[in-house]
Amino acid sequence: MDQLLLNILPVPQKNFANFVAGKNIEIVTSLQAFNNDSDSTQLVFLWGPEGSGKSHLLESLTNTNIEKIEDIQQFSHDQNRELFMLINDIKSQNKKLIITCDRSPDELNGIDEDLHSRLKWGLVLNLSPLTDEDKFQIIKIKSQENGYHIEDKVINYCLRHLRRDLHTLINTFQALDEWSLKSKRAITINLIKDLQRENII
Repeated sequence: MDQLLLNILPVPQKNFANFVAGKNIEIVTSLQAFNNDSDSTQLVFLWGPEGSGKSHLLESLTNTNIEKIEDIQQFSHDQNRELFMLINDIKSQNKKLIITCDRSPDELNGIDEDLHSRLKWGLVLNLSPLTDEDKFQIIKIKSQENGYHIEDKVINYCLRHLRRDLHTLINTFQALDEWSLKSKRAITINLIKDLQRENII
């Protein structure tokens, strides 16, 4: 069997336009307003599980007046005190701050009540990760846009057995399509199982 070279495409610059919102459309709209200074929000607490898109949305914020603090669930007591003072400075100086976390302010353990109150002072946004149905529909749309066909059962198999982040899935299908054209083999579940056994995908 010819070796499949998974030419994983370079990750494009992250922005609001290429963020797959799923159920998070209102959150994206709120962050766009935050970025464009079209509302009075100074503090955003953005939380959600790993893989829900927090990093993508942070990179989409291009306003240089916005300070970004990531993953505060890992902060020490001293870092929490510094964060508390930073929020106070942001509030008094009319600047902006976005904080990300893998849990809500109410679920953060070991923080002072003062900091807990400050974290809820601004806009608290909860990101929902994409469901498999979301990913299925996006892959179908992308395959149609790029002019190749993948059977539903093949997509469902890949969602269960391959890496599940959307970028990798889309690039895998694009590479599979290129390889199938070159080798004149259809993209089937048996083909993907063969490639898995050979540790090619």
